Amino acid sequence: MNARSQVFELTLEGRQADEAVTSLFHTVLFHRCLGKFLYTNESSYSVSTVGFTDVDCDFIDLTYVCCSSNSLARTVKQEVSNFSEQLRSNESSGMGQISLEFFQKKPSRYLFLQPECIPWEVWTVRLQLITLDNELERQECREKVGNHLTEKIVYITEVMNRQDYLPKMPSRSEVDLVFDTSFVDVQPYLFKFNYSITGPSSGTSVGSTMRKFIKESFNL
Repeated sequence: MNARSQVFELTLEGRQADEAVTSLFHTVLFHRCLGKFLYTNESSYSVSTVGFTDVDCDFIDLTYVCCSSNSLARTVKQEVSNFSEQLRSNESSGMGQISLEFFQKKPSRYLFLQPECIPWEVWTVRLQLITLDNELERQECREKVGNHLTEKIVYITEVMNRQDYLPKMPSRSEVDLVFDTSFVDVQPYLFKFNYSITGPSSGTSVGSTMRKFIKESFNL
């Protein structure tokens, strides 16, 4: 099975990286989370509701909706922070990508082997960090990134409304093959994060090139 894949590309300041990635991934997870399953027998169950909350960004003109789950929020924050810290480090060129991958497990025919993890949907965010010279540029970048993210959040919602493949609802004995049951208040489809950072570049400065690009886009 080929996994569906979506890629978003953003140019922004280092301080905006966490909020940008988190807003996109929380939007995806909001649509890929269910309430906790309450099984009455092997195949009959009820599903509790999922709460939601608004999040206001500090460095981007954006408010987005996410599941009101502290444990899920901590997981996303930790993974995104690990990525952004490396992205902002001196060893990085300021370019990198992070993916949110949904998968299901296929039991092995052999008891001594771990189940095979089969991805069915992947969301990737590619970032290019820039350094701006003054507060006017920062304010315009704040607004521009907010507008871009709003468009991408709307697009995510449109994608989620398509009749695309989702793993079928499992029986009680197979629920851990499809859903992550470790959270106390939500039950997302199984997911994991992957990220990579591009090393220092040689020759022409990528940062200088991107600063020129963003200045031209702001008509400065």
